[in-house]
Amino acid sequence: MKAVIFAAGKSTRTYPLTLTRPKPLLPVMGRPILAWQLDAMPREVDTVVLVVGYKHEMIRAHFGASYGRLKLEYVEQTEQLGTGHAVLVCEGAIDGPFLAMNGDDLYAPEDLAAVAAARQAALVKEVADPRLYAIYDVTDDLRVKRLVEKPTEIFSHLSNIGAYKFTPEIFEVLRRTPLSPRGEIEITAAIQTLADEGDFRVVPAKGAWIPIGYPWHLLDANEYLLKHHLKPEILGEVQPGAHLTGPVYVGKGSKIRPGAVIDGPVYIGEDCEVGPNCFLRPGTTLGNHCKVGQASEIKNSILMDHAKAPHQNYIGDSVLGEGANLGCGTVTANFRHDGKTHFTLVKGQKIDTGRRKLGAIIGDDVHTGILTSIYPGRKLWPHTSTRPNAIVDRDIEGDA
Repeated sequence: MKAVIFAAGKSTRTYPLTLTRPKPLLPVMGRPILAWQLDAMPREVDTVVLVVGYKHEMIRAHFGASYGRLKLEYVEQTEQLGTGHAVLVCEGAIDGPFLAMNGDDLYAPEDLAAVAAARQAALVKEVADPRLYAIYDVTDDLRVKRLVEKPTEIFSHLSNIGAYKFTPEIFEVLRRTPLSPRGEIEITAAIQTLADEGDFRVVPAKGAWIPIGYPWHLLDANEYLLKHHLKPEILGEVQPGAHLTGPVYVGKGSKIRPGAVIDGPVYIGEDCEVGPNCFLRPGTTLGNHCKVGQASEIKNSILMDHAKAPHQNYIGDSVLGEGANLGCGTVTANFRHDGKTHFTLVKGQKIDTGRRKLGAIIGDDVHTGILTSIYPGRKLWPHTSTRPNAIVDRDIEGDA
């Protein structure tokens, strides 16, 4: 069986992190989102068709023609005209029933196996606020009656979560599916046709589903993976005077120097330098070639490859892009005095992140001046910088 993964979008909602890479290559617990998805493929799947577009050469270069036991094929979607269109461009690569799924969500392997066992079905999950999703109205035996995008009337809490099993008849249905008001071919509209004309069902997800729609969702995914999938191992050097508790992974070539305190779960990649006299708190992931130095404290954050917090830095609930370097005394604020959730600007709109703790989202190769203070939820575009004693109370944008 083949599986199709939608990995073509530009993903402007995850700026500034996706200005320099496609979203499937964003790292969580040291590996790209797409790698975690490929690991979750059921045994029935032997080939994965990657629908690529934005910065597709980076995905091809990273993954090549295979991943473990899986053969990888690439189909380029030169125009992103909806999820239905992403399926349709794969028609020439599909010769039988297949799985299809979003390229920016993490699914439990057992749930993908369950939907793969169905004839035609969609994976669904109970959600608290159905108004944010497409939701299903189903019969007692889970046959789909209707599917409504972002409903004004709440008739169900069964959300569409972007993983499906189709037969090749989906292609003919997609060709006659009217364009949405956005000018796209929506997969949900095609599912409604399949339900009206035949038998289309839902499969309730029993495991975790972690959608990654905004940058801070990487922290949710990272926290979950550290809690449930971290395999503690020390492959690097832990020098006398360092103190490690809880589950901790230390990659090859990494050095944990005296005075470093690490409270797991924590993941440290290869060739990192941690310490002396620093504090890595639970939920922290360091990529490869990272540095956390004297008197720096990292909490529930992701540092991508070559990121550095070398001197007296506090990084809480934040994401640092590749090659970011923080000047001495740079601090990310992550908590409002009133305890309310943080808002941030996304494409000019004020978005409630739903998080009471949120620091900064810092792009690749950002350099901060000494004693920079960054307000919660602020974003710094790749290759930007701050002056000494800067107060970052709004996003710092560069060229997109």
